Amino acid sequence: MSTPGRGDAQGSGRYGEAVFRPEQAGEGERIDFGALAYDDITMARLRALGAGPGWHCLDVGAGTGTVSRRLLEEAGVESVLAVDRDVRFLRARPAPGLDVREVDVTAPDFAPGRFRLVHARFVLMHLPEHERLIGRLAELVAPGGVLVLSDAIDLTSDRTPDTPYTEVMRAMWRGLRDTIGTDISWVPSYPQLLSGAGLVPVAAEIHVPPLEPGSPISRFWADTWERSRTAMRATGLVDDASVDTAIRYVDSEECASLSAGMLTAWGRKPGLGTASD
Repeated sequence: MSTPGRGDAQGSGRYGEAVFRPEQAGEGERIDFGALAYDDITMARLRALGAGPGWHCLDVGAGTGTVSRRLLEEAGVESVLAVDRDVRFLRARPAPGLDVREVDVTAPDFAPGRFRLVHARFVLMHLPEHERLIGRLAELVAPGGVLVLSDAIDLTSDRTPDTPYTEVMRAMWRGLRDTIGTDISWVPSYPQLLSGAGLVPVAAEIHVPPLEPGSPISRFWADTWERSRTAMRATGLVDDASVDTAIRYVDSEECASLSAGMLTAWGRKPGLGTASD
């Protein structure tokens, strides 16, 4: 599964080089903190959409593979093709029915077949050509199947009270945009883009995990800020002291901020079908 800050940023080739390097100690654990925060919500949605026995699934930017394995073990799907630009975490945790491939989903020759479910979480926000990629992923959905996309949505605004968390989050989004091209500003347009790709009906929801001391999402953000500290400082919005204060803040009882949310949008390919080609 893909998690915030992991993804599959093949477009620039800088994702795992400039900030979130897979070989860096603790990167797999950072990804898994995100999985603990979001996997239950993701799985509930995928199962509500029908994921189950007989389904062949594609998990794009699968990260450490938590969603891929839960689809197999809990939903009982037939198979999952898990793809990512770096698959070291996926290969470290094999499972029956799980096929792992190291690929560039932005490449013109990315054509692994058709699937009853195509899922991408915290992936497209790091890639350019969003509309083209959504159209390409929609082409991989078999008739009757579903495309499910999740990405981050920022809940800070000019009216949001300033806290150590909001100060550092604003710097993080700008720093990631400047260094690796992350752009979450277009994420609310997911439903329209899915509709434009020919999927019907289309719907969406937002989940916001609570920031609580020791919670998976609080630990995820603390680790993410540590890794993106240089990019954040370069914005001029924060310094090391600000980052350190925010890390302490999200692990304290005084934290009174909303985490970034996860917007999930989905649409179904018209027609009937039960398996990949």
